[in-house]
Amino acid sequence: MLTVALFVFSIFLVTPSMAESTENEMLKLLPNEIHGWKAYGKAKIYDRETIYDYMDGAGEIYRTYGFKKLIVKQYTKSSGPEIIIEVFDMDSPEDAFGIFSHGQGRDIGNAGIGQDSEYKRGLLCFWKNKFFVCVRSGRETPQAKKAVLALGMVVSKAVKTEGEKPAILNYLPENEFSEKGLRYFHKYEILNYHYFVADKNILHLDEYSKSVLARYKDDKSYLLLVQYKNETQSRTAFESFMNAYMPDAKQTSIIQTENGKWTAVTVQKNFLIIVFDALEKAGASSKIEVVRKGLR
Repeated sequence: MLTVALFVFSIFLVTPSMAESTENEMLKLLPNEIHGWKAYGKAKIYDRETIYDYMDGAGEIYRTYGFKKLIVKQYTKSSGPEIIIEVFDMDSPEDAFGIFSHGQGRDIGNAGIGQDSEYKRGLLCFWKNKFFVCVRSGRETPQAKKAVLALGMVVSKAVKTEGEKPAILNYLPENEFSEKGLRYFHKYEILNYHYFVADKNILHLDEYSKSVLARYKDDKSYLLLVQYKNETQSRTAFESFMNAYMPDAKQTSIIQTENGKWTAVTVQKNFLIIVFDALEKAGASSKIEVVRKGLR
């Protein structure tokens, strides 16, 4: 009879590693040929450490979203431009949506592939379940565009199930924001990319924070909603923000900034709510109150 230690050891001898299993799962998503473009060479595989070999500093953006693995495959055709597909395993549907939201444009229509998608000038990006996928051609031609979209559709269909968007989105007031303007993220570096707040991490955002930045349709102001692990963290972040960003508004939690617009903040349970750039003081207060009531 095997001892527990030997039994566990024997399992690891015969069971493929999780990394290999994920790689095989991702490789199966990719066809060998699409509209005359044929796969060229072996797919290249990158992880959290080697992603910098492929995309230099941009790899850090993916790492802030929980990136695990990247598969890159090249397709060639004698009479057409090169096509490259990148399949990112983001470890969760929430972060696959997040990295897609980080890069999406406000003026680009949905290409109808995956759960959300965009196509522009030879580049298709979409997400489905825990995967974020980009397909691009060396130059855009009518034939290359068809192949890029077709390749994306094949991969999307190969991912059998969809994933849930971040639950924090459910706390946003309905019909007040454009979905194209939603940004979901964890780290303050991503927040600063879309709306600069401070050089330092005054909101105490980390890999466990769940944050959404949205822009109101009416006055183009911004809502930042952050969910922390507990109320202690949300209270600490609230005090930090007040001290660093609006120290003269400790009694009211609302202030008119140098651009003449209004910023308001409050904390509700383990959530921090901030409205930036409201045109009127009353508008900032009312927007805060609507979100706060939804969190009760």
